[in-house]
Amino acid sequence: MKLNIVFTETFSLYDEPFTTAEMIAEYAGIDRKSVNRAIRDHKGALERFGVLRFQIAKPKKKELKENESLNSRRGRPFKNYMLNEEQATLLITFLQNTPKVIDFKVELVRQFYAMKTELLQRQLVRTAGKTGRREMTDAIKESSVLSDKWYVYSNFTKLLYKTALGYDVSKLREVRGVDKKATPLDFLNKNELDALNKRQNQITTLIDLGMDYQTIKDVLSNQGVIYQTTLKIPEKAGS
Repeated sequence: MKLNIVFTETFSLYDEPFTTAEMIAEYAGIDRKSVNRAIRDHKGALERFGVLRFQIAKPKKKELKENESLNSRRGRPFKNYMLNEEQATLLITFLQNTPKVIDFKVELVRQFYAMKTELLQRQLVRTAGKTGRREMTDAIKESSVLSDKWYVYSNFTKLLYKTALGYDVSKLREVRGVDKKATPLDFLNKNELDALNKRQNQITTLIDLGMDYQTIKDVLSNQGVIYQTTLKIPEKAGS
């Protein structure tokens, strides 16, 4: 099974991974109605591990076609339950162990573990970046050749993102759907965070060597972008 069955609502490194009743039904080879019945029957037990959340979803075209001769209710929107790791693990213990269900259980456990590991790695790199950020701002503050004006810090931040990832902060916010009140750093993957941390350390070193902003910009521009992210900027209407 190569398809993703474990998700996060956004790309934030602090999101909680989940799977859905629809994924369980489709890839464990079980009727969605039976999965939802099991969720309702064991609702009390499942909610010991958190609120039982759901999305309102529409049946897929394939499902509608397969059931077009059945009751028209099949085509109506339905509750698609969103189960965290503990809830999903508990729910699948109530399902009959057919070969397909067993394969699904194994893959579900694997993907939850992989997702949690990835989020933890991103959190660790993010934490290391906070230390590096303090070191860079301290270096700017203590430099004898840099102005203490607020825009110096802003310019170095722009330079950091542009030379590490090839994008400025505003574009990163746009493609990752980051609210202005949230930091885009929480929505970057591990490779992107690693690139930022590496560039941040380089900038700090160059500042400590007594270089001014323009010299540092020229040096980093000649080195090129560290990690060319594959982010795609959404096309604007009418463009």
